[in-house]
Amino acid sequence: MTKISEDLAEMKKKLGEYINKGRAIGFHEARKEPVIAITPDKSKIKPLRKIENCDVHFIAVDCSTRTLKRANNWGIYLMRAAYASVEGRNVNWGYEESIASVVGDRRTRSNFLKDRRLQLESEMALKILYEESSDDVGVGRNALRRLSEGDYILLDGASFFGGKRGFYTSLYEEALRKRVNLLTISKQSPMLQDEKGRDLMAATCMLAPYPIWIYYPVREANKDKHLYGDVSIVKLCEDGSHAFRCDIMEYLTNREVSELLSPLTTISEDPRCLGYPITLWLAHDFSASSDSKLLHYHDQIEEMLANAGLLNILRVEELSCSFPDELHGVKHPFHWERIEHV
Repeated sequence: MTKISEDLAEMKKKLGEYINKGRAIGFHEARKEPVIAITPDKSKIKPLRKIENCDVHFIAVDCSTRTLKRANNWGIYLMRAAYASVEGRNVNWGYEESIASVVGDRRTRSNFLKDRRLQLESEMALKILYEESSDDVGVGRNALRRLSEGDYILLDGASFFGGKRGFYTSLYEEALRKRVNLLTISKQSPMLQDEKGRDLMAATCMLAPYPIWIYYPVREANKDKHLYGDVSIVKLCEDGSHAFRCDIMEYLTNREVSELLSPLTTISEDPRCLGYPITLWLAHDFSASSDSKLLHYHDQIEEMLANAGLLNILRVEELSCSFPDELHGVKHPFHWERIEHV
């Protein structure tokens, strides 16, 4: 049985139980990322060295979530985890897809999907790191040269490992064992604030006297609180407008961090995402599914639900939830709905 077939069978079981038993009321609130509030310190801003070329392998992993069907008390989602590999001018990529079915209110579903994304990203990164039997790693789509000491693996998010809202600790341990440079880089970081509650990254950009730089540390790693990396802020391209949170795993912080991060400048000048590592941008881009594929999965789901005798009542629940979509001329929720709106 293929992975998608297994997911569809689980969907049928979950929604069948929902029809027969209803859903549990209430939810378990997962741990939220704490606010980091500090007074910006200009002395912590150090220049990065611009590097034109380097013989380094960069891999990034990301995962997208698209809504296939949903009602007020349940949702069915396509999860697509993708990696992108950049080595010089050579780009490689692959992906794996699964369908997640969640019974619960909007917040419950959102929490579940956030956790599931971190699981899928961790599993894909581990598949890449675990491979030792050959020079090529087969993940999802293409063959991939294995990572070695000094190469980089980049994750989207903050460096929380273990428990709720965390990557797998085994991923951290395997990167440490292989001496691979594991970094987490966030697209946005609203939890970083100055002493007055304002945006810390914006405040740091106003203070920075260099064209490319690192502010380090914002906060040091604390594994007791699941924070496995030292928090920093980096600006990687002189012509770019954006700075990003970059967490440096604790086992890397005995090195000069500006030298550790300077190689990222070689992959942060692509005009499609100026200042953001192109490897992460590509992983994000490759994680997107086409509308034709989403429609294919949507039809598969409806066929299985019809065969199970569940489709009619579930469709009525969909209609109870989807009238605002109809007012905007939206036929399927995946035409505009992302994880934030489940």
